[in-house]
Amino acid sequence: MPKLRVTLVKSPISHNPTNRATVRALGLRRIGDSVEIDDTPALRGMVRAVRFLVSTEELAETEKNEKAKK
Repeated sequence: MPKLRVTLVKSPISHNPTNRATVRALGLRRIGDSVEIDDTPALRGMVRAVRFLVSTEELAETEKNEKAKK
């Protein structure tokens, strides 16, 4: 399954509680934190809801395999 890397680039402190909860549900705690999540419609929707707070990049299968080998 394809993966997404989501990185928190802006603080959710001054935003509404729903956005803060979405950021926490994605597993992001501090600015600069990154998580790798499955590329599913539900998680894409969560990322889209807070797109102004995060940056995303699609991970290729080869990157995931290389990381597992190390």
